[in-house]
Formats: sequence, C-alpha cells, structure tokens
Amino acid sequence: MIRVWRIIKKKYLQYALSGEGTRLGGGRWNHAGTPVVYASESLSLAALELFIHFTRRDIVISKSLLAIPVHIPDTIRILEIHLEDLPRGWNSSPPPDSTRDIGTKWAKSGASAVLRVPSAIIPGEHNYVINVKHSTDFSVITVGDPEPFALDDRIWKGQ
Repeated sequence: MIRVWRIIKKKYLQYALSGEGTRLGGGRWNHAGTPVVYASESLSLAALELFIHFTRRDIVISKSLLAIPVHIPDTIRILEIHLEDLPRGWNSSPPPDSTRDIGTKWAKSGASAVLRVPSAIIPGEHNYVINVKHSTDFSVITVGDPEPFALDDRIWKGQ
C-alpha cells in the first residue's frame, strides 16, 4: 500500500476525494472541467505545495487545516510522467497548458487511476494525481483518519 498526503481545510473534509476543486479551477496537471485529486508523497511536500499558494493573510486559514493520508493499494496501476518527457518550462508559474494537456488527456483516457508526476517546487520529489472518474480502481483508494495540521508561525517570517 502506498500512502500519500492531502492537506485541506476542515470544512472540506467530506470532499477530500471529490475532485470538485480542480474541476472548477484546474491545476498544473488538469484543465478546469476535469476532476482530479492532488496528493503528495510526503506530508512535508504536501505542506509546501499548499504554502506556495498562501499569502500572509492566510495565517488564519493555516490554523484550520487537516492532513489526510490517502491509501493507494499496491494492486492499482500507477502511470508516471518522467522529467525527460516534459517540455521546457513545464514547472513555470502559472502552469502551462502543456502539463494541463498531459494530465487531462491521461484522466480522460482512463489509462490508470493514479498518475505520479514530478513536483514543480521540490526537485526529485513527486506528487500523485488521482483520477476520481476511473471506472474501477478509484473505488478502492481510501482516506485514512484526518489529523489536525498547522503551519508553524515561523514559516511566515518573510511574508
């Protein structure tokens, strides 16, 4: 079993694996209209992936978060995107359409329920994109017990 992590606001706990947020707004690996769930291979990477979107005014939000372990059974096929297969600028901000095209095409194809992708902020680490519309394997991906999570106040020093 692979354990990956999501960090979400407490009020969205019931939607932890819905993909609704990315369906509405898109992400690095999906266009708006394609529901997927993003998770990270470690809790620290999940925190950094969240933090890069925060501003100083989000300190209050950062005190009302939950860390959620997501369990992916070993029987699930995981496809992977390798750095050498990505176009130049794939990790730019805002995310380019090229990565959104890759992830959206993967999600719509149903090739797997999970896609392992490089982190755009931490070289050598990975995130996981979960296809909530996968016809068979999504149903066996489970959410563990949520844990309270807050960013330490010292992280805000430079903001």
